[in-house]
Amino acid sequence: MSESNTARSVTGEDEVVDLCRDLIRIDTSNYGDHSGPGERAAAEYVAEKLAEVGLEPKIIESHKGRASTVARIEGEDPSRPALLIHGHTDVVPANADDWTHHPFSGEVADGCVWGRGAVDMKDMDAMTLAVVRDRMRSGRKPPRDIVLAFLADEEAGGTYGARHLVDKHRDLFDGVTEAIGEVGGFSFTVNENLRLYLVETAQKGMHWMRLTVEGTAGHGSMTNNDNAITELCEAVGRLGRHQWPVRMTKTVRSFLDELSDALGTPLDPEDMEATLAKLGGIAKMIGATLRNSAAPTMLGAGYKVNVIPGQATAHVDGRFLPGYEEEFLADLDRILGPRVKREDVHGDKALETSFDGGLVDAMQLALRAEDPIARAVPYMLSGGTDAKSFDDLGIRCFGFAPLKLPPELDFAGMFHGVDERVPVDGLKFGARVLDRFIGAS
Repeated sequence: MSESNTARSVTGEDEVVDLCRDLIRIDTSNYGDHSGPGERAAAEYVAEKLAEVGLEPKIIESHKGRASTVARIEGEDPSRPALLIHGHTDVVPANADDWTHHPFSGEVADGCVWGRGAVDMKDMDAMTLAVVRDRMRSGRKPPRDIVLAFLADEEAGGTYGARHLVDKHRDLFDGVTEAIGEVGGFSFTVNENLRLYLVETAQKGMHWMRLTVEGTAGHGSMTNNDNAITELCEAVGRLGRHQWPVRMTKTVRSFLDELSDALGTPLDPEDMEATLAKLGGIAKMIGATLRNSAAPTMLGAGYKVNVIPGQATAHVDGRFLPGYEEEFLADLDRILGPRVKREDVHGDKALETSFDGGLVDAMQLALRAEDPIARAVPYMLSGGTDAKSFDDLGIRCFGFAPLKLPPELDFAGMFHGVDERVPVDGLKFGARVLDRFIGAS
């Protein structure tokens, strides 16, 4: 058999695990500044894999080492609106001492690929590469043009990745009307006859903020009724303990209706704790979409034990539901009080789209072809993704990175967690589903 025939016989399912391992081994840790290794090596790896099958990828560097890779695949009908498939190559940092297997080893153990980025989101990057390479080798054009984007900096808000491309290179996305990306399409097993696959159709908006209190500096031995640290800590304590009210958005209501039907029992919106108790490992993900939230994450003040500082600061990760930004900010200021100065460090909008149309139909068909008891349902993501940037171009965005998961796996705990891993069978399943989805979209 010739080398070319051998290459063509390799399927996406055959390649996806090795591609995922290769990507994990490339350290792309994002510390929120430019102190990390950057994404250049990953961008070059992706570009090489795409070029090998005849595509012409572009590497775009927004800052030294902060690189994204973009390519376009010609479809059978270029007059149709194009589809964007996007993923990010950066990951959050990991401390190797905390892990069972080194976070940048791509180790295969216990039926899983282990490593930082295994589910967030080098698994989807690998699935996309595997399917695209298979289709290009076998000459199977997609029904319409597909734009591929492997992006830098998502874990710090996308400034040097998706946001840079949307602001400076929007021509790369000409004709694109729909997109799929991360944190959706994963399974939740209800019983032996039904598996729900949660497709992200909405996500909370964000206000990452700095809180500052000015006080009177002085000697630590003196009485001081204007201590900035005291004032700030009291405000942060009020914020951290605040019970935000439940707000039922369209997407969450739709998910609960689907879940009620799947469980064969009514779900009481007034008793969400009982509802969440039925969701196992995804309870944290769903529970965070019922309310606005504000989590204190950093504190800073002082420089010497016997000096009361004149200023104290804190950082807060604020998230608001679609349609509730004004209420969130008003509640925030009321809780913090007049002494606390609030300023945004990074902010972005909430998103919400309906769960209908040809793209959703293609998801349903692809999932059911590989899992006869599958049912796709909409859900809201409590965090944010690069979809926020692409929404500015009028692109309708979904989270669809298909994974069939064992019921016992704490999937929500994998994101940014220790011992992040993805099942080998799940990766292969995802490659098959993604291939069918592309063909039906």
